[in-house]
Amino acid sequence: MKTFVTLASAALLLLTTASAPHRPPTADAPCRGQIHPNPGFERGTTGWTAGPRIVVLGDTARPAHTGRAYATFAGLDVTRYDLLNTHVTVPANCDLTVRFWVRTLTTETSRSDYLNVGLAVTGIPPKTRFSLAFDGGSQWREYSMSSGTATTERTATVTFNASESAGNGVTAFDVDDVTFTLS
Repeated sequence: MKTFVTLASAALLLLTTASAPHRPPTADAPCRGQIHPNPGFERGTTGWTAGPRIVVLGDTARPAHTGRAYATFAGLDVTRYDLLNTHVTVPANCDLTVRFWVRTLTTETSRSDYLNVGLAVTGIPPKTRFSLAFDGGSQWREYSMSSGTATTERTATVTFNASESAGNGVTAFDVDDVTFTLS
């Protein structure tokens, strides 16, 4: 009887291991998830290159889209340009989708103040994807843009460039939740 139990156990073990599917170890997929370290400006301009007049606020009168901070190109009614940009690495065979939220507060009555948003990817000429003016709205609005895929690793640069003209009213562009998602 003891031999029978041992043979039965061996047969059961053989059947169990033979029927279990063989799967290679799983690794983290390189084309998944949000890759920027500070998309909501909660740590100031860490991870961003910002002009001297980019202010990151935690203002209860003008709340952030989420969290407590956002970047603002604060209106001064002077002729000026402000720049905010960042770079991320896009792995080979991955697509990058950039989503961001913008709110516009203005006293301007004609289009002379702009927020141009661009995406430049290694091997592709830089392109302005959005040119937002005073009529963008005082509520947060979401925008998105995509890099497309390539067989090689690339660098993607997202740029927010604000321009304001003197004597035509004050315009402030607020930017928040700039996510960089791989797929």
